[in-house]
Amino acid sequence: MIPVTKPFLPPKKEYNKLINEIWERNWLTNNGPLVNELESKLKDYLGLQNVLFLSNGTIAIQIAIKALGLKGEIITTPFSYVATTSSIVWEGCEPVFFKY
Repeated sequence: MIPVTKPFLPPKKEYNKLINEIWERNWLTNNGPLVNELESKLKDYLGLQNVLFLSNGTIAIQIAIKALGLKGEIITTPFSYVATTSSIVWEGCEPVFFKY
């Protein structure tokens, strides 16, 4: 087998330390210390004021629609996961499929 990509794996000791701390805290996500640390480092690295981690792309699309105050029709592609269109509909907008 020829490996096309090689996953990055941290040293096992380092990984186990993080896992043990997570188990002790019983806190995985939703404003947890590791999430906050990564958001903070990304803000600094990218030179941004705000970074927000979300659980999935569906929520990201819905937040974008709300943040931009979009109403009415939104052009999208028919060649996407169903959640793309669902997000638009859930926000009270109408998906319009771009035709090539």
